[in-house]
Amino acid sequence: MSVRTTLVGATTLVLSAALAGPALAAGPAGAGAEHSATRRAVEAAVQAGVPGVTATAKDAHGTWSATAGVGNLRTGAARSADDRYRVGSITKTFVATVLLQLEAEGRLSLDDTVEKWLPGVVHGHGHDGRGITIRQLLNHTSGIYNYTADDDFGRTYFLAEGFLQHRYDTLTPAQLVAVAMKHKPDFAPGTSWNYSNTNYILAGMVIKSVTGHSYAQEITHRIIGPLHLRATSLPGTRATVPYPSSRAYSKLAQTATGPTYDVTKLNPSLASSAGEMISDSADLDRFYRALLRGDLLPPEQLKEMKTTVKIEGAPNTGYGLGLMDRTLSCGVHVWGHDGGIHGSTSSATTTADGRHALAFNFNGDWTGDSDAVVEGEFCGR
Repeated sequence: MSVRTTLVGATTLVLSAALAGPALAAGPAGAGAEHSATRRAVEAAVQAGVPGVTATAKDAHGTWSATAGVGNLRTGAARSADDRYRVGSITKTFVATVLLQLEAEGRLSLDDTVEKWLPGVVHGHGHDGRGITIRQLLNHTSGIYNYTADDDFGRTYFLAEGFLQHRYDTLTPAQLVAVAMKHKPDFAPGTSWNYSNTNYILAGMVIKSVTGHSYAQEITHRIIGPLHLRATSLPGTRATVPYPSSRAYSKLAQTATGPTYDVTKLNPSLASSAGEMISDSADLDRFYRALLRGDLLPPEQLKEMKTTVKIEGAPNTGYGLGLMDRTLSCGVHVWGHDGGIHGSTSSATTTADGRHALAFNFNGDWTGDSDAVVEGEFCGR
């Protein structure tokens, strides 16, 4: 069972039903019978209506990639194993890693209050940054309202009429937090769990307050550069996805029927540090392998990151600090994060020792079984 960790709110995009589009075009970018279950799951996603899929796995036997379907519904061009795509909430693991690095350097404590670093920002309708810690931001136990669940925000940025008019709007982190502050908290800090994109908008703001640099600068300096993640970027307000890439498609509706829209171009400031990043599957594999092997964090901070809280309704899944753990049907224990943003559904999953990693992307946001792809790779070989 997957946990909803997308940027979009519960009242917007629906992941179900099928796409009426061109015929399936499947083409492997690599070979390997041991990944046959993964390939079947990738192709099944396309049969279910996902326009196209790209996936790359890395293990002791080397690197394996597969693609299926199309990257462009108009031209019929295939997806590529080298496709760059918007990774949505996978951005959160990068943000959490930077904050844990800052803790290791003695520049902050996870038990610092949000008020200490962002005075007066978390305030209104019962929200109070004096009683919320950085740790609670990172593991979603703060109770802070999720700004993407706001009805007006959803109509403006996720549904067709609003999105087509506002897709190039620039939004500041302060504006996104202000949307959340119009609502009451979901619960008292530390008393429950609820996924809130606002938590990671605030986490990005904390990075700026502590370092004097944007979260994008710190991620680039601390992670992207050292790991040589050449396909990974934080676009800020840039609306395009760098080449090579495919188009991204959405229904921009509360149902999976109706027109299919090309939503490739958008201003990702609406996601900011909760989900603006662009990457590819190979880079995501490299990042999560390095993270789980301890290449990015000292043991104490990695242990903190992997200390999880239970998620109601998902008995085999826990959420740590920007990192999810999950026990699969075959008993294999994996770590990673999922991500969704307009026209793009992504997942990155790695074994606890960092030896086996998988990352993949659907270039449609209304259908497809991500769980089946993960299960196929780690359980069906």
